[in-house]
Amino acid sequence: MEEARRRDIYFSFFMFTADLRPNDAGYTEVLVRHLKALTEIGYTGFDVHIAPGPVHADHHAEVESYISLRRAFDRAGFRDVRFTTNVGTTRSFDPTSTYEEQRKQALSYLKSRVDITSVLGGENTIMSGPFLYPYGVFPLTDDGDGIWSDALQEWMKPRYAAAASIFRELAQYSAEKRVKLAIEPVKNWETPGPTMVSEALDFLESADIPVGGVTVDTAQVVMESQGPAIFRKNIARAVQQSRLNYVHISAPDRGAVSDSWIPWEIMLDEIEPVYSGPYLVEVFNAIPPFESSMRMTRRRFWRPGEDAPEADVDSAYDVARAALRTLEEKIASHGRRSHS
Repeated sequence: MEEARRRDIYFSFFMFTADLRPNDAGYTEVLVRHLKALTEIGYTGFDVHIAPGPVHADHHAEVESYISLRRAFDRAGFRDVRFTTNVGTTRSFDPTSTYEEQRKQALSYLKSRVDITSVLGGENTIMSGPFLYPYGVFPLTDDGDGIWSDALQEWMKPRYAAAASIFRELAQYSAEKRVKLAIEPVKNWETPGPTMVSEALDFLESADIPVGGVTVDTAQVVMESQGPAIFRKNIARAVQQSRLNYVHISAPDRGAVSDSWIPWEIMLDEIEPVYSGPYLVEVFNAIPPFESSMRMTRRRFWRPGEDAPEADVDSAYDVARAALRTLEEKIASHGRRSHS
């Protein structure tokens, strides 16, 4: 298990919230309690979602609020704990928009998220998530019908092209801030694109963005990719271009990682020898807004200090502890197989 312990393993706060509420001192105390419990379990870092905020939000004020939050974490004893962020674009903050003013607004928004990521995570941290095309926004014809398949692929081409200059500037800005960008492809019922690692890589190449990268998420790959052969090619392609910036370990049902349908050997055989960054254990709990947006039918993992304990349901900490143990065992097993 020594090799597993040397690997940084982070935990996603999607188990608890989609909004850190940085101006809410009472909620900061709740976050600190979770950080304490999870670091005691063995996690070395955390991924937190940065909520979009109102359309006309003062981005400078938003950044300042996260500076205060980071200071609160430091005072609580988490000065050495690393943070990465999850960021999504929205209908209002759309870097693929056909309108230049809206693209500029999106760039300002994304730069503020880079600033927040830097504030929380320090140098060489990661901003991941579906921050290319707006999350949850699907195109419609003038008659209100959805655009799908070949027509959707053609519709997306000019959107990607429109975002190219925005992302070149964003990538330069993030490099100056020592923040790694990692575009995360997500499932086709969450976004029209990019839904596959190959599509995100295609965008970065065609837009001539030398320092941007991708997130590989095990759940997204299982549910949305074209199979093991393409997966292997995409990992090799991302590594060759220094674009494999983050790896999320997530079950296909977005629930508990232990005893899940993650194809461990296929994925670790490709990723473990070539990736030195942190692994993120990502569990989406049945809490707002996920329970409705992801149409969750499974029971909630109760959150100590927030929910009433349930005798027959695992707690968030139980799930986190089992996930860490499972991932450590899989990494150690891979190491033994590699050296046998």
